[in-house]
Amino acid sequence: MAANFFSNKARAAAAAAASSSKQKQADQKQDQTRLQPWVEKYRPKSLDDVAAQDHTTTILQRTLQASNLPHMLFYGPPGTGKTSTILALAKSLFGPALYRSRILELNASDERGIHIVREKIKDFARTQLSQSTEIDAKYREKYPCPPFKIVILDEADSMTQDAQSALRRTMEQYSRITRFCLVCNYVTRIIEPLASRCSKFRFKALDGSAAAERLQEIARAEKLHLEDGAVDALIRCSDGDLRRAITYMQSAARLLSAAAKTKSSEDEDTQMTDADDSAPPQVSIDVRTVEEIAGVVPDSILDRLVQAMQPTKKKPGSSPYEAVSSVVTDIVAEGWSASQIVNQLYRRLVFNDAIPDLQKNKMVMIFSEMDKRLVDGADEHLLILDMALQIAGVLGQSR
Repeated sequence: MAANFFSNKARAAAAAAASSSKQKQADQKQDQTRLQPWVEKYRPKSLDDVAAQDHTTTILQRTLQASNLPHMLFYGPPGTGKTSTILALAKSLFGPALYRSRILELNASDERGIHIVREKIKDFARTQLSQSTEIDAKYREKYPCPPFKIVILDEADSMTQDAQSALRRTMEQYSRITRFCLVCNYVTRIIEPLASRCSKFRFKALDGSAAAERLQEIARAEKLHLEDGAVDALIRCSDGDLRRAITYMQSAARLLSAAAKTKSSEDEDTQMTDADDSAPPQVSIDVRTVEEIAGVVPDSILDRLVQAMQPTKKKPGSSPYEAVSSVVTDIVAEGWSASQIVNQLYRRLVFNDAIPDLQKNKMVMIFSEMDKRLVDGADEHLLILDMALQIAGVLGQSR
């Protein structure tokens, strides 16, 4: 009787320990998910989740049903879903059991030399397919598991010319068991012999409706409240880059959440709750918060700069240098980005109907030159000053 008692007690202790271990693992998994960036947390899991690329996803759905892929070339602006689309396609083809053995994902901006093509890519491409014993008929009904592997080269436009040339022969030689997918922003940087071997898929910048719908879905999942105009501000500040828009929204949520917790901790009358450490319910994101996160220059500062560039009626021939230099010095002292100044000033002047088209044509040339200088690493203070003075000279010309 005593032995039976101790045996039951041991079983109960073991069951409690197992239950505690499972609970601990679940808590750790939930904590990892909570700390994960929203860009990765809400990355599309299937082709149906990819937003605003209907033409591309429709063609890929057909190839998915046929279980036969050509070599592919995805190109388009950043944040439009190129990498997410090929990863979702690969998961739909092979499933979790075969994904690691059938997919080789490389970022060509880091591994872009010819030795990577000759060693890492070529070794993976020529390896024969292994028949996994874990795959049964039920698994194959859910995932096609075609008899080939996929090599994903992200940012392929960063590859050297020699590496791209070496890749041509590898693509031809092992095309029976390996397919290649090149992902890039600028298709003109891919050599023509390589591009001609691939089916090209152009990813366009997301339109406002598709991006807004996706942002609202994430906001509902994270229990955020987006005020009127906040979604439009996110889309406008991200320039069609959905990844950047999601990052802005997460940064705004974290900022407001931290501010709310600080305020509640200082208030002694507020009752403390055991809420989750993530963004609390009903965190409200407004337009001004989005613009602060994105580094948008306030309209008041742009108004001062534009006013300083205007020709004075009292002294038509006078130089605007003093007024412009004073405003530019204040802009640089406050830490505003020169690229942001160029972009916003471009929209303010070029889309102004009160300015004649001839003057707009000269301004566009100035803006393009300044943008190139920024890319080349010019000094931001001198660049903003030079740009403002040149535009002031254009505005001062007789209409």
